[in-house]
Amino acid sequence: MKKYLCKIILSLGRGLTRHTEDNSPKYRMVGNVVGLESPIYRNNIGDNLIRHPEFNSGSINVDLSVGKEEPSPAFVTFAPAHEQLLPLTVREGKNFAASLLSGLAAFTLAEVLVTLGIIGVVSAMTVPTLMQNYQRQSYVTQLHKTYNEFSQALLRYQTDRNALNLTEAGLTSQDAVNDFIRTYFKNVKECDTMNNCFASSYKATDGATISNYAANAKSYVFANGVSIRPLYAKSGAKIINMGLDINGQKGPNIGGRDLFWFYIYNNGLIDDAPIDENTVAPMTTEQRNTQFNSKCLNHEGSPDGCFGKILNDNWQMNY
Repeated sequence: MKKYLCKIILSLGRGLTRHTEDNSPKYRMVGNVVGLESPIYRNNIGDNLIRHPEFNSGSINVDLSVGKEEPSPAFVTFAPAHEQLLPLTVREGKNFAASLLSGLAAFTLAEVLVTLGIIGVVSAMTVPTLMQNYQRQSYVTQLHKTYNEFSQALLRYQTDRNALNLTEAGLTSQDAVNDFIRTYFKNVKECDTMNNCFASSYKATDGATISNYAANAKSYVFANGVSIRPLYAKSGAKIINMGLDINGQKGPNIGGRDLFWFYIYNNGLIDDAPIDENTVAPMTTEQRNTQFNSKCLNHEGSPDGCFGKILNDNWQMNY
């Protein structure tokens, strides 16, 4: 049916005309022409028409005036024999083409409902994943920002004292650590313990409770909302255990999502938890993966190992 209707439109687009044979060897075009030069055809059908070869030759006379609307018994000149149509008046052609095209462009109510249903199913499947990925990336962005702020502050701390490392600069006790935080960061809140600066409890990604950390150390809340708990705990090259919640007491309060542990080494670099006293920063990719698999995934009561995985994955949370 559609094929037949398209043929009708094509036939109309090529122009409907009639001709008779006179005494000349060529045909003389007479009557009305519904073709390129017809304003009615141009306004209602279109400009992309194919003319008869003799139409542009100048060897035939053509009456381009718009006149009678009754059909003649002539046949359609430009259509093949099996596609020939009885000629239509201008009004008939106009009305028929308009109704045909409007019918082809319409959608049924069932088609609209099916389309909306498909869109709804796809949205329900993809939107939660997109939101989860966006939330994770926002955590990593804040973690990266805090990491950069600490790296710059540690470098300034050594430079201000013309020291080669943090120990030489004087970072050798908890009091020195507290003075470092108060001097180089803008704090809006200071707590004697993690209470009131951190959330009351934290979970691991598998739902287990995280409890293996020193909650009694002095804690701070930065102006950007980050909560930190710097604990002086020298062991080999590592000197400070830094716990931080990148959005303070706000949720989700999950280790490896918004709660992280990173460690400050004597050379001023920040990395993951050392495997032993011989570990130095920067740690190798293999060392970080070891900590991730043994601690972050297995949740030994602390979020160790998660930060190193993010470093390995170029600041992406792929777990």
